[in-house]
Amino acid sequence: MKPPVVIVGLALLAAAVPAAAQNKGQIGQAQRGASCPKCNLFQADFTGLEVQSRNFAGARLRQSDMSLAVMNRTNFAGADMRDVEAYGAVLSGGNFTGADLTNASLVGTYLAGANFAGAKLDGANFSGASLNGAKGLSQAQLNRACGDSSTGLPPGLRIPQC
Repeated sequence: MKPPVVIVGLALLAAAVPAAAQNKGQIGQAQRGASCPKCNLFQADFTGLEVQSRNFAGARLRQSDMSLAVMNRTNFAGADMRDVEAYGAVLSGGNFTGADLTNASLVGTYLAGANFAGAKLDGANFSGASLNGAKGLSQAQLNRACGDSSTGLPPGLRIPQC
């Protein structure tokens, strides 16, 4: 027995709509440089954004593009940063305490002095990144991430090759 066309159509439509769509108003504010704690910034484009000391604590930044952004001393504590693209970004002194960076691409990212206490780094790619002086970073966290021979790390830590 074939399902009615209406049911198939509704199922396809439901699959195409994100469960928690982005908030365009909040994204616009953040793109203009405003702090936005606990905002829904899903798939936001922050490419080349230059701000510092902003607050994105608890924000949903999943699948956002931060490539070449300069966001020094920004608070990302507890943020959902899964699948973020941050190629060549400068995020020094950032607070990533408790953030979820699962499968984030941090290739060539400058993260000197950032705090990673309790951050989830499963599948994160730190190839060519600078984590020199990072705080709260453990070997157990790095064992779940990857990098390359040019990844800068605090003394005594190592990272698996990607």
